[in-house]
Amino acid sequence: MEEVVRAHGHEHVSAEHASTFEFTSDDYLTPAGDCILAIEADRVPADFDPEFVAACQDAEATITATIEAGGYAETVTGSGHPDLSFENERSIVGRTSDYVDDRTVMVGADGAAGDLDRDLVTALSEGAEATLTLRVE
Repeated sequence: MEEVVRAHGHEHVSAEHASTFEFTSDDYLTPAGDCILAIEADRVPADFDPEFVAACQDAEATITATIEAGGYAETVTGSGHPDLSFENERSIVGRTSDYVDDRTVMVGADGAAGDLDRDLVTALSEGAEATLTLRVE
């Protein structure tokens, strides 16, 4: 099962955060948002299919996030968690930690914004169209 989110980068994308990455439906980004990779996301966790959500709530689930922009792609792999609610109407966050809130779509991720390929980050900072594909197994 998968969910696909389309968004675009912004000049303030720095992707320096060490423990999270984020796509947001907001139409702006300040320099402080160092985990945000793309803005104006066309879908948010509250839009995701209930079957996808249920699959992600399995602690044994493997969730992959593939981030694509400007001809570059990077995949981050994490885990599901029983407390994932997918209720947020604004932001999608992947976390290296086990912290869960209504924005969290994966925990225990093997990478964060600061770990992403810098060519991908440059494309995002130049405003490239971005795709986030979330898959759960």
